[in-house]
Parts: sequence; structure tokens; C-alpha cells
Amino acid sequence: MNDIHDESTWPVWANEPIDIVEPNPKWVQKGNQEKALLLNLLSTFGITEIQHYGSTSIPNLPAKPIIDLMGKIDSFQKIKEISSSLANHDWHYVPPTIDNRPWQRFFVKVINDKRVVHLHILLEEDERWDNQLLFRDLLRTNQQFIDEYAILKRNLAKKYSNDREAYTKAKTEFINYILKLTGALLQ
Repeated sequence: MNDIHDESTWPVWANEPIDIVEPNPKWVQKGNQEKALLLNLLSTFGITEIQHYGSTSIPNLPAKPIIDLMGKIDSFQKIKEISSSLANHDWHYVPPTIDNRPWQRFFVKVINDKRVVHLHILLEEDERWDNQLLFRDLLRTNQQFIDEYAILKRNLAKKYSNDREAYTKAKTEFINYILKLTGALLQ
């Protein structure tokens, strides 16, 4: 069995470079389709809400062409069963020991060795849920925020093209700045 911490044994999609592309109006439709499919698959496990929240959910924002979805659950006890169910639909589970985010459970939908959708499952009481949606909604209503975030994302994608963790961490300062305007902070 491969060591999950040895990046040389990871699948192709796990190491694909960060690529920011021009906004695609089909992303919202794709997000809605994936939400519907996931709700159908996961409602029996207690997931009753899924939100499209990432950059692809914000019109006019350049993004990685990967739909980011977030699902809410009351506990992580059924993650093994969820993982088994999703595996039949091109989803791959990334355990928190690799993801380094113990507050979530992370899945990646892969088609032709490329990431197409991310699913972040959060606990119902996690404030990150509200903060993620607040950030999304603030950007949706402010073109200046969209423009600033687009510049930042492009610059960070160049700087960290092969380091997704560093790219994500580097965006946090901007996200927290925007959330601070409303009194919330994303951790």
C-alpha cells in the first residue's frame, strides 16, 4: 500500500498545478447540478444542505475551473460510508491527515485525472460555514472586491503554481480583511 504522506505516490490530480482561468457562466449551472447530485446521494447520511461557495460561484471572478461545494453534517461518524458511496461516482476522499484541516472532511471529484469538484463537509455548528458564505456574498455584491481578489489570485497562482496549500494560505489575509469589514473572521 502507498504511503499517503509520500507525494511521489499520489495520483496525477493531487499534484496538478494551479491554473486561474477567465470566468465561465456555466460554472453556476455546473455547481447547481453537482449540488443536486450530492444531495440525492448524501441526504441519507444527514447532509441536508450543500452550498456552491468558491470562486466559481461568483460571477465575473477568474478562478481555478473547479467547483467548490460545502456540505453541512451533524458529525463525522458516517464519513467512511459517505466515502464508499461517493467513490462510485468519481469522488476521492482526502483524509484530514493529508488535508491538515481537522474541522472538515474533504472529497475531490476527478474526471480524466483532473479535479472538477471539491466537496468540503463541515459540522453544523462550525462558524466557517457562515464565514465562507458571507465572503461569497460580499464578493457577489462588490465589483471592487472581485477585481482585487482576481489580481491577488492570479499573482498567487504564479507564485505558488505547484503548492496548493501555500496558495490557499496566502489568500487568507485578503479573505479575513473582507470579512473584518462585517465583523467576522475566517480561520
